Amino acid sequence: MLLSQVNHRNVVKLLGCCLETKVPLLVYEFIPNGTLSHHIHDPNEDFPLTWDKRLRIAIEIVNALSCLHSSASAPIYHRDIKSSNILLDDEYRAKVSDFGTSRSVSLEQTHVTTRVQGTFGCLDPEYFRSCQFTEKSDVYSFGVVLAEIITGQRPVSSGESEQEVISSVNIFFISMEGHSLLDIVDPMVMNDDSKEKIVVVAKLAKRCLNLNGKKRPSMRQVAMVLEQIRSSEEADAIEQNSHEDSDYDDMTERSGTIACSLSSSIVNDSVTLSLDA
Repeated sequence: MLLSQVNHRNVVKLLGCCLETKVPLLVYEFIPNGTLSHHIHDPNEDFPLTWDKRLRIAIEIVNALSCLHSSASAPIYHRDIKSSNILLDDEYRAKVSDFGTSRSVSLEQTHVTTRVQGTFGCLDPEYFRSCQFTEKSDVYSFGVVLAEIITGQRPVSSGESEQEVISSVNIFFISMEGHSLLDIVDPMVMNDDSKEKIVVVAKLAKRCLNLNGKKRPSMRQVAMVLEQIRSSEEADAIEQNSHEDSDYDDMTERSGTIACSLSSSIVNDSVTLSLDA
């Protein structure tokens, strides 16, 4: 019922329901390219997950979730955001899926009280303690996805013994506090051009993962910051192209570089203010 109310290009479409079987079957659009989790942890040579692609996918995910949270009639909390619930279509665009535990809330509600459901390693610690799920609980889970996109590490993994469980979020926080983030970044995305942007996105992920839900940004704020980061990358690309064309038109190169440099610095300043506020 919830999914039938959603119409967003980055949310999997429900086409109908088959009632001719003992157990009714939901019919979804066919999404051919697997999950984000699969592409992060089992790299595909046909579609290498470069930094630009990861950032685009992150923006597509957060735009879909922001739409769900901002629904004018009844906001929807997904409640199980994780990389294995992000599908990639034939053009490798993100599609948020699996709304089995999702809940809608009235506009005056601030939370949903329910028994704890979700995936270990992706659950909001506040929700786990209180059984109260808020929109900021989805933000925490998205922060886990962002950290996974950056590091290429699963949310939880086994340690040296079978009983030992390693949390990638803990490792992520330790590296951020120790200024050693670049040591745990997925080598597939690490290059000189992406380092600065990766650090900025990591700061945003850290805010999403704050143990105090009230200190986390809203999903809409997260979407705005990621869009600003992508805009700054586009400005940098334009500036680089201007330098490459300098042999042909020095006057055009100078004016274009000045304009793009100003645009890039403005965007970067706004991102810094948003993250460090």
